[in-house]
Amino acid sequence: MAALSAAPVKLLANLAAFQAGWFACVLGGSLIGGLVVALILALHLAWLGRRGEWRWLLAFAGLGLAVDGSLALAGGFAFPADTLAIAGMPPWLWLLWPLFATLIHHSLAWLWSYPWLAALGGATSGPLSYLAGARLAGVELAPWLLPVEAMTWALICLALSRRLGHAPAIEGRAR
Repeated sequence: MAALSAAPVKLLANLAAFQAGWFACVLGGSLIGGLVVALILALHLAWLGRRGEWRWLLAFAGLGLAVDGSLALAGGFAFPADTLAIAGMPPWLWLLWPLFATLIHHSLAWLWSYPWLAALGGATSGPLSYLAGARLAGVELAPWLLPVEAMTWALICLALSRRLGHAPAIEGRAR
């Protein structure tokens, strides 16, 4: 019975840690966000981490640098003047990517069996997260950024669904 009750606690802790890290980055900036995210990632790998999960965290860190770095350099974000920026974006924005990766095999694992729901979730929650974060952090977003983020996150979540989902293939169904 104890094993059954531990799973929901771990999933809720996973979600709560992500949300705490998100707020630390958006409201606390790069220094506070960096410290909190480093602690969350270390605890995540020690407590919940699956074998080789660190590769997912690293891959999403690289993906975030490529995606948001490119969008920042293209003028998608206008950060406050005193913001430390690397590759056109502050470290706190980049840290959100490996933080998101902590959800992939845990709190969001159920989602990958539903490709279109995953894509819809990415297309809506991704841009809403950027919009909320921008408002809280005083970041201006270019008018084109949210639609680009919607397409980007829909594709990311669809790719995750194809890689990690266990739903039966539609093409292979007999009529």
